[in-house]
Amino acid sequence: MSIARILIVAGSDSGGGAGIQADIRAVTLLGGHAMTAITAITAQNTLGVQGVHPVPADMVIAQMESVIGDIGVDAVKIGMIGSAETAAAVAERLAALEGVPIVFDPVMVATSGSALADEATVAAFERLMALAALVTPNIPELEALGGEEIAVRFATHVLAKGGHGEGPMLTDRLIGPGGVVKAWSNARIDTRHSHGTGCTLASAIATGLGQGRDMIDAIERARKYVREALALAPGLGGGHGPMGAPFGFHDHA
Repeated sequence: MSIARILIVAGSDSGGGAGIQADIRAVTLLGGHAMTAITAITAQNTLGVQGVHPVPADMVIAQMESVIGDIGVDAVKIGMIGSAETAAAVAERLAALEGVPIVFDPVMVATSGSALADEATVAAFERLMALAALVTPNIPELEALGGEEIAVRFATHVLAKGGHGEGPMLTDRLIGPGGVVKAWSNARIDTRHSHGTGCTLASAIATGLGQGRDMIDAIERARKYVREALALAPGLGGGHGPMGAPFGFHDHA
C-alpha cells in the first residue's frame, strides 16, 4: 500500500492546538504519513506563548536528512522556522529535492498575538518562498511579505487567507504570477477556538499535493477539513482553543 509521505518542518505547540501537533493530526486524518523536523519548542497554551526555545539549525537539518534518506518525501510543509539561520539551512536542503511540492505557511504571529519570527527570519523567508509551490499567508503576513506581488516576484502561488478580514463572509484567494486563479467564500464560523487553523490548512494542502491531487483540489479539500475541524472544536482552555479532529473525514472527502 502506497501512502503519501509528508515532511513537516515546524515548531512544537505544547498546548496541542497548532504547530507540529496540528500538522501531524491533519496529515494523519487525511490519510498521509507525517514525518517531522522540529524547529523550535514552545511553551504555549490557549492564552499565549510563554517561551520559545529554537532548535539549532544543524539539528533541524539532521532530522530532515534522517527521514529523507530513509523513508523519502512526497510533499513538504514548512511552518514556524525558528531563526534566520534555520530558514537558510532548510532552504538549501530543500533546493536539492527534485519535484517535491513545498507548502510554506509563513508563521510570524500566533493566534494569541505573540511574535514567532524576528525581522531577520522574515527576510530569510524569501528563499523559502522562491522554492514553494504555494505560500499561505494570512492578511497581516501577506502585507509584511510585500503583498500579492510576491506571487510574481517569487514565481509561486499564494493562498491569501481571509480569516483576519472583517464581516460575516470570508474569502480566500489563490493568486498566481498572472493574477487571481480562484477565490472561495464562506460564512465566518464564529468561534474563539481557532488555534492552529493556518498550520492545519497548510498541512492538509501539502497532504493533498503529496497524494497527487492538483492544487485547486488539494486546497478545496483542505478548506473543507478546516471548516469541519472548527465546527468540532471541543472548547478547551480559557483563550484561543484548539480545533477538533474530524475522524473519518478522508473517507468522504
